[in-house]
Amino acid sequence: MKNKIQLFSFLIISFVYIQAQPTLPRIEEYNGINQLIIKKSPYIMLSGELHNSSSSCLEYMQPIWGRLKQMNLNTIIASVSWELFEPVEGKFDYTLVEGLIKGARKNNFKLVLIWFATWKNGEGTYVPAWVKKDQVRFPRMQPSPGRSSRAMSIWGSQVIEADARAYAELMRYIKKIDATEQTVLMMQVENEIGVLGTARDMSPLAQQAFAQQVPQELLNSLNQQKDDLTDELRSMMAHIGSRTSGTWLEMFGYGADEVFMAWHIARCIETIVQAGKQIYPLPMFVNAWLDPSYSRDISPNYPSGGPVSKMINVWRAGAPSVDLYAPDIYLDNFKRASGQYVIAGNPLFIPETNPDIRSAANIYYALGQHNAICYAPFAIDGLPESVAKSIGESYGSLAGFLPFWAKHSGKGKNVGFTYTNAERESLTLGDYRIDVSYSQKRDTENSIPESCGLILQVTPDEFFVTGRNIRVSFSAYSGRSETISIDDGVFVNGVWKPGRRLNGDEFNIRIGNKPEFRRIILHKL
Repeated sequence: MKNKIQLFSFLIISFVYIQAQPTLPRIEEYNGINQLIIKKSPYIMLSGELHNSSSSCLEYMQPIWGRLKQMNLNTIIASVSWELFEPVEGKFDYTLVEGLIKGARKNNFKLVLIWFATWKNGEGTYVPAWVKKDQVRFPRMQPSPGRSSRAMSIWGSQVIEADARAYAELMRYIKKIDATEQTVLMMQVENEIGVLGTARDMSPLAQQAFAQQVPQELLNSLNQQKDDLTDELRSMMAHIGSRTSGTWLEMFGYGADEVFMAWHIARCIETIVQAGKQIYPLPMFVNAWLDPSYSRDISPNYPSGGPVSKMINVWRAGAPSVDLYAPDIYLDNFKRASGQYVIAGNPLFIPETNPDIRSAANIYYALGQHNAICYAPFAIDGLPESVAKSIGESYGSLAGFLPFWAKHSGKGKNVGFTYTNAERESLTLGDYRIDVSYSQKRDTENSIPESCGLILQVTPDEFFVTGRNIRVSFSAYSGRSETISIDDGVFVNGVWKPGRRLNGDEFNIRIGNKPEFRRIILHKL
């Protein structure tokens, strides 16, 4: 009897302990799309990424926090570098990590931390000095036989094991000081991974690996993903027919070099991610320096082997613990670039994009069209005042809306739009055709963004419209419809606060240069 009572007590205590543990942030399906869930609700980041070196000095950061608050950010993306975290092998310095977390809490920000380590923009400039100096333990990648580079080779090297140990220690410390408050929401593992200046590592051990058979693990995974393969990967494999094994060249033809690097780098990232998640399993992602040719060029002019969109199938095979793939969008065609990463359930997370007036408009497109979970201009702490003001206006207008948006948005429930090459375009939501007219081209000189906006459908006949310099009209696809009411107003902590009832001469849906909201109720005749 005594043993039964002790067992029962143990079970009760265990249950209470488990219930008391905070639920970690996670990527989870919500309203038909994958979202970042904090506790029980989706969380959307109105964010910005700091300059690479800003977070390396807490004193330097002091005036920055306040400037970022004025821009209405809710999340900051900041880097933690291996060279400063482990300046001496096996000895860790937690000062910067702790200071960043405390600074974010004090100013009511959430954080996404970037682990600058083996890879940063295709090179190894952020590895510690003790790694850089020891090219026996940590040999360099060779863009051509016998010529070393600033990037670490992953063949014949201990760099990934050392990287993973340091990253695991970083996650252990974040868990220790932040598991309850959860200031840190996600981790970016490395930065713009891959190799520059060559399609693959040409060091002797890498050459030997390239001559070997493609791992069956990769081929099996690609077969399982066959319905979701990118067009580029299908093209690379179009020649193989019924072949089920072979060398990299035999299986991937003109894409063999890049697929080879993508697979082996992904396996390295999987080692690092797993080391971190075993300690503290926050969502972890990798970002990509994009292909500016949109796959027209065969030889990569970006870090080869990185998670560009055409390599996502290979990355999913090699690094299944990675939660999402994020594009760094600096290309002119924002719509095309962002659309490349809304594939096979991958949520759109933009950790870096142009630090200019375009961001004041593109946030509406990313959020409305692709349900983005993060939008972040790069160098957010160094924007010209006029640009910061305009982005801050967009962020400030959206901030109170986001809790409402997060609950009601989802698959087929919203659209986003920006002026591109036509002054008008037609969109569809539910049973309604929506005609949008644009009145403002991008004016970079005066820091005025192009016309932009988004529309959310909350019931079959109820819509919210927001944006800048747009005119919108609704018409039913079947039969006739009329407008019952148009209200302006604002959102405060996710609650709609109506203002004027617009009628008479104002009975239209028109928004000027300052972001505003309209609530429209329609009815079919």
